[in-house]
Amino acid sequence: MLDKAIACLHEGEAPILHSDQGWHYQMKPYIHELKQHGIIQSMSRKGNCLDNAVMENFFGLLKSELLYIQEFESMDHFKQELEQYIDYYNHKRIKEKLRGLSPVQYRIQSSVAA
Repeated sequence: MLDKAIACLHEGEAPILHSDQGWHYQMKPYIHELKQHGIIQSMSRKGNCLDNAVMENFFGLLKSELLYIQEFESMDHFKQELEQYIDYYNHKRIKEKLRGLSPVQYRIQSSVAA
């Protein structure tokens, strides 16, 4: 995953990579690789799962709304369906917490108001 992310970086980009405190994220070679490519490491504090809650929620929805209800013919088919789901989630799936808007609609509305 890290190698693929590094391959996508453009000159001057310095993304933040957030993770939990898993042992593999604390290994010196891993930390060195991040620094070598200008990636800023961010970790949750011990026992603090709140910063990860949004992603955990998304993956739970992804599993229940796509993965568990469909069979995939191949990895390519899965990737295609996953891309369609992410587009649906961002552009069409409304959320009560976002005042009945999709995430993209909510961000656009918020940025226009600012």
